[in-house]
Amino acid sequence: MRLRRLPAFFIAVALAVAGAMASVPAEAAAKKRSAVPAKKISKVQAKKLAEQRAARAAGLALARQESKERNLHATRAVALSPIAAHGSAQGAAPGADDEPLLRSSIVLVEDHRTGSSVIAKNTAAPVPIASITKLMTAMVVLDHKQDLLEQLTLADEDIDTEKGSRSRLTVGTAHARATLLQLALMSSENRAAAALTRHFIGGRPTFVDAMNAKAKLIGMEHARFVDGTGLSSQNVASASDLAKLVRAAYEYPLIRKYSTADSLQVDLGGRVRNYVNTNRLTQNEGWNVGLSKTGFINEAGRCLVMQAYVEGRPLIFVLLDSWGKNSRLGDAARIREWLEKKHGKRTVAASAARAPS
Repeated sequence: MRLRRLPAFFIAVALAVAGAMASVPAEAAAKKRSAVPAKKISKVQAKKLAEQRAARAAGLALARQESKERNLHATRAVALSPIAAHGSAQGAAPGADDEPLLRSSIVLVEDHRTGSSVIAKNTAAPVPIASITKLMTAMVVLDHKQDLLEQLTLADEDIDTEKGSRSRLTVGTAHARATLLQLALMSSENRAAAALTRHFIGGRPTFVDAMNAKAKLIGMEHARFVDGTGLSSQNVASASDLAKLVRAAYEYPLIRKYSTADSLQVDLGGRVRNYVNTNRLTQNEGWNVGLSKTGFINEAGRCLVMQAYVEGRPLIFVLLDSWGKNSRLGDAARIREWLEKKHGKRTVAASAARAPS
């Protein structure tokens, strides 16, 4: 019996020895790797990593807030009609003056003339504002009276390395400053905005300084800008700040014109391409939009600011961190319908009060 078991025993011993021998090079390699000192990073790289961590933290905070909003709307879903739940203009809760159920985490609607609030929700906290930034970019360009007909050549420095967004504007091609300004406002073209800031006297650092100085001048107390495209999540402002931004930008006829244009055809090196407005409400005959700007990065969610007339009343809309692709537009429609219903009820009540008994 023992003779029959000897081969198996020797085989086991051989395997154990082989395994031990094989582990020696692996352990040696591991020790060698651990002995190699960590690669040092530059101050610029360290700063970049810190900004990325801050951006992720901001994104997480917004995601948590968005989750709370979704849970809130889920518990109140019975108040929404099936059509309203999919982004229709309908969706106001029952009741005479109840505010509409909205899918934007931050909402501010103000009377453009008086500054009085119509709806206000989470308006004080500074949050990432994405391409809403481009309204400030446009004001700085126009404030410094740069030649709008000057041809600006796109360069590698204008390529988005922050978020990796694409652009149909080709490096090496030249376009009038006015064209790039309209593309930045109307179609939220990042490469166009980047070129505008790079071709500023003093370059981008000077441009950003001018942005922050302008923000302070118009009373944006919680605003901070670090670039002119809005791709950085470090561009922040509160809803109240953005209402001031819209009010200031509205004073520029060219910003009103470019931000509400339906489309623009651009020659891209022999090929003509059509750019359209990122806010479809500007093309809707039922809306009278005087100024518009959309925005989106993950940290900010989907955003919309605009000036528009409702019942003959000029209003400023600020809708931030909307959690659906079309929800910011749906929220604007829900707010307008709610105001129209309120106006209609007030008209009926006033007529009844004037009627003879």
